[in-house]
Amino acid sequence: MSASKGLPVAAARGAEQVAGHSWAPLVILVLLLLALAPAFLVEGYRLFQLTLAVIYALAILGLNIVTGYNGQISLGHGAFYAVGAYTAAILMAHFEVPYWATLPVAALVCAALGYGIGFPALRLGSLYLALTTFSLAVAVPQILKYKAFEDWTGGVQGLFIFKPDPPFGLPLSNDQWMYIFTVLVAATLFILSWNLLRSRIGRALLAIRDQPVAAEAMGMNLAQLKTRTFAVSAMITGIAGALSAIAVEFVSPDSFSVILSITLFVGMVVGGVASILGTVFGGLFVVFVPNLAEDISKAAPGVIYGIILIAFLFLLPTGFAGFLRRLVVPLLRRRRSAQAMSSNGR
Repeated sequence: MSASKGLPVAAARGAEQVAGHSWAPLVILVLLLLALAPAFLVEGYRLFQLTLAVIYALAILGLNIVTGYNGQISLGHGAFYAVGAYTAAILMAHFEVPYWATLPVAALVCAALGYGIGFPALRLGSLYLALTTFSLAVAVPQILKYKAFEDWTGGVQGLFIFKPDPPFGLPLSNDQWMYIFTVLVAATLFILSWNLLRSRIGRALLAIRDQPVAAEAMGMNLAQLKTRTFAVSAMITGIAGALSAIAVEFVSPDSFSVILSITLFVGMVVGGVASILGTVFGGLFVVFVPNLAEDISKAAPGVIYGIILIAFLFLLPTGFAGFLRRLVVPLLRRRRSAQAMSSNGR
């Protein structure tokens, strides 16, 4: 190709890239509006379920960062979810802190806890880390019941808080505002996580997950990156826990049993490991499928849930995100091939 032809082609490709980037804010805005639409289309218990689905999606995102993108198996993220929930509940019930102000505090507390646990635990092998985090998930509900902390945590009785009213006199119900607030917080964290995982740090995490020996040989500090990733993961899950406390208006130790950690892990696998979009489907799955199983059989909902889960993993072994990827990637390749052919034709 001559220089006279190469320059227009390069300019055309650069213009296409700029145009592609210029569409990104519009796409994000459209997706955000679609996510906010249920607040005005759904009401009552269904809207509350959707709020929980968004919260679980955020918690699964935190787990997916450390497990899907960094390759560290964690079975104890329910503990960070519980700490975030109790942080928000204690601040609101005992200190009358505004609900929105509890989120950064819960984030800091969970990040510090995640860093403190991750610093020694992430030096262990993957299976030992899984057992360490699993023991954390088992221990936290018992610690919350301990008499020394009963005045703060409410013991086995838990703590009651009030759902916030819409600000500025907005003509919304409490449930509508809680859903909108949850979506806005989740959207912010999803965008920040998306940018983080596609930055140099995100590429380093993938390198550590896939080729740890080669990553260390290239000068990466594996222990430091793993510990910081675990802290960020715990922070995101802790914020989700704080949102759950505000939405449910109640926290108790029995609400954060080890089953919660397993539920988050199931949501991650079903949605798609190492997929941000898959976490949304994972949140919807863990909220609505158990209710569907109970509607099918009130006598044995666990059996129906297990059958649905096995069937789903058999049909979509790479999760919902993997299924979408298999549909979309060939279309994108065809489009790029067509664009390349048209560019060469010029």
